[in-house]
Amino acid sequence: MGSKLNINVHHVTRVEGHGNIVVNASNGRVEKVEWQVPEAPRFFEAMVRGLDYTDIQTVVSRICGICSITHSLASTKAVENALGIEVSEQADKLRILMHYSEQLQSHVLHVGYLVAPDFFGVNSVVPLVTMAPDAVKTIVGLHRLANTWSDLLAGRTTHPTTLIPGGLTQTPTEQQLRDLQQALKNCVAEADKVAAVLLSVADKIPAFERDTEYVSLKQDTPPTYTFYHGGITSTDYDGVVPINDWKTVANEYVSDQSTAKWTKWHRDSYTVGALARFNNNADLLAPLAKTAAAKFGLEKGCCNPYMNSIAQLVECYHVVETSIQMIDELLTAGLKTETVKTRGKAGKASGCVEAPRGILFHEYEFDRNGKCVAADICIPTGQNHAAIQKDFEKIVPEILDEGQDAVRLKLEMLVRSYDPCISCSTHMLDVRFV
Repeated sequence: MGSKLNINVHHVTRVEGHGNIVVNASNGRVEKVEWQVPEAPRFFEAMVRGLDYTDIQTVVSRICGICSITHSLASTKAVENALGIEVSEQADKLRILMHYSEQLQSHVLHVGYLVAPDFFGVNSVVPLVTMAPDAVKTIVGLHRLANTWSDLLAGRTTHPTTLIPGGLTQTPTEQQLRDLQQALKNCVAEADKVAAVLLSVADKIPAFERDTEYVSLKQDTPPTYTFYHGGITSTDYDGVVPINDWKTVANEYVSDQSTAKWTKWHRDSYTVGALARFNNNADLLAPLAKTAAAKFGLEKGCCNPYMNSIAQLVECYHVVETSIQMIDELLTAGLKTETVKTRGKAGKASGCVEAPRGILFHEYEFDRNGKCVAADICIPTGQNHAAIQKDFEKIVPEILDEGQDAVRLKLEMLVRSYDPCISCSTHMLDVRFV
């Protein structure tokens, strides 16, 4: 074996934030393989200290322009848990619908704009406009629907304005929900078109596996493929960990390769995201989602990280089908205008939801006036960094003989498969006084 590699990717394209790939190999021996995160750290935990409990979600929604609803929901749930604020069943369902809008929005963006070009051998979605115009139009249409859905329930596409501790500031009308429901019914055929296109190039998904621990939410009462309620579980764990004990799961630590902390639970790394949710909850998928998974041969126990994008497509079907049913439940119960009254007091607790990229934790502590005195946030991509490194360590020796360009592409595709939000994950700063 005379393979010699010298790969330095600064930075990986078609991901959010900055991440580097470094591989050096000579005479068939891997000398260095690293996933590096040089992104400047961000300090949202410090930004919210001193704020009133009613203002937290407004600030933390700015952590991410793609997952702003998710951060707002996790934050608001943490505030409510800390202060003992209850939420009505109607508000809870509307929030879940709001959350589903962002799942569809983000998954479509990732699969259609960022991952699909790899399967077609091009560098961006732009060449696909002429190669597969109908598919691109379909992706744009689905993304537009998700944006409109977010606008209706969150007040706007990003940085929601309707979320407050205890409920929502506005309630959609019955007609607005009926219109949304009809649009969701119509979009199933559009999702089928996207699935057909991806199925036609499914042979381009690299055949790679690494035995992995997958971490996600799990909801047993009622049994649900959950993005919003439940406790923490993994494929290595037979129980459910309460949300307030999330630090016993994440076990964050600092890596010299990264300005983001890494995490581990039962092994040296674990993975979060669509594939993790699938592996822990696949039996609870909606029928259309199960059918989509079967088309791609995606089965519970899959340990191929490249299949995360397919799991995202499967989840698109699930959130659409489930949302249609939830709207029926809301309309049957009858929509009510709800007034929310809360007050600040001392407390500490965590909130958790599944971001499109995986499980997300927010934790806050408040003084007796409801002012935030401490905060801690653990981002999904931060939980995936160690897994990316472990994937690199396993796959590089296996593909060494394929040549530098092929190895570089597969590693870039691997990073993209995780749908990383790199800048959101950065929380560490090494200060050296001289």
